Amino acid sequence: METIIPTRSQAFELLNEYNSNASLLRHALAVESVMRHFAEILGEPDREKWGVIGLVHDLDYERYPESHCRKLREILAERHWPEDYIRAVESHGWGRCTDVEPRERMEKVLYTIDELTGLIAAVAVLRPSKSVLDLPLKSVKKKWKDKAFAAGVDRAIIEQGAKSLGMELDIVISETIRGMQEVAESIGLKGDGRPNRRKEALFENL
Repeated sequence: METIIPTRSQAFELLNEYNSNASLLRHALAVESVMRHFAEILGEPDREKWGVIGLVHDLDYERYPESHCRKLREILAERHWPEDYIRAVESHGWGRCTDVEPRERMEKVLYTIDELTGLIAAVAVLRPSKSVLDLPLKSVKKKWKDKAFAAGVDRAIIEQGAKSLGMELDIVISETIRGMQEVAESIGLKGDGRPNRRKEALFENL
């Protein structure tokens, strides 16, 4: 059977077939949006492809956490997805659950922003507004330095990824925030839209 180029709707249906955890689904939507955003700012022509890859990158994690990425290859191959799609999602686990090193720019972006979206979400929910829409770079950088905060986020991976892309870390963080802002409501980070300015000022001083 010939290779099938998956549409966004097909990818979303597959994601929901293998996942029911709301947190994982929100993460998938966040990474999808950030991938599409980076494709746009980097001048990549196929934003749909970048988004689809972001959407399914953790497809196997809920059911097969012990064989994450490896099982994903099997699932996508059975559905005749293109090899470059499969390799891209596999490579985001480089050094942790696969030995597939990110080489293409699309792969490097996914590798870099996967962990970062989790850190940004964790910072956003602590803010008085509970929103990513008014989240400044400096708030993320303050929490970045606190290794006890979101301790599961591997800062070294994000730094390594940014370096491989030839981008300043601040730019990577800022653009990831912007990508997440585009789907703030879908990922539960729209907040109430009424930030308490006094509390915001106190938070910025933490």
